[in-house]
Amino acid sequence: MTSKPIILFDGICNLCNGAVQFVIRHDPDNKFLFTSLQSGAGQQLLQQYQLPSANFTSFTLIQDNKVYTQSTAALKVAKQLKGGLRYFYYFTIVPKFMRDAVYTLIAKNRYRWFGKKDACIIPTEELKARFL
Repeated sequence: MTSKPIILFDGICNLCNGAVQFVIRHDPDNKFLFTSLQSGAGQQLLQQYQLPSANFTSFTLIQDNKVYTQSTAALKVAKQLKGGLRYFYYFTIVPKFMRDAVYTLIAKNRYRWFGKKDACIIPTEELKARFL
């Protein structure tokens, strides 16, 4: 589909949409592409990589034909952003089961804590090229 890293996110989750906006602001080189898990492109990628197509509890990064989920995906994205954000990648020294336990706690409560939208975000004209 593309050689650029692709971030799949829950399109109705306010926290997830905020994370996408954060990445866009800190990715001036436009390294990343985005698609919601609910979109046709998102569903196609989930199927292609044999990921669950109805359980939207994980931020997912597809890069170099490899799939990264949960805290590993978030930290790999942070590593590629501009500024001091890349240093968050050093949290990979924390065992994955501990990082993912925190991730899972937030993921399970994200709608209650941050709310959700009725529909996926619609990118502005200047951002449309970054969304699949």
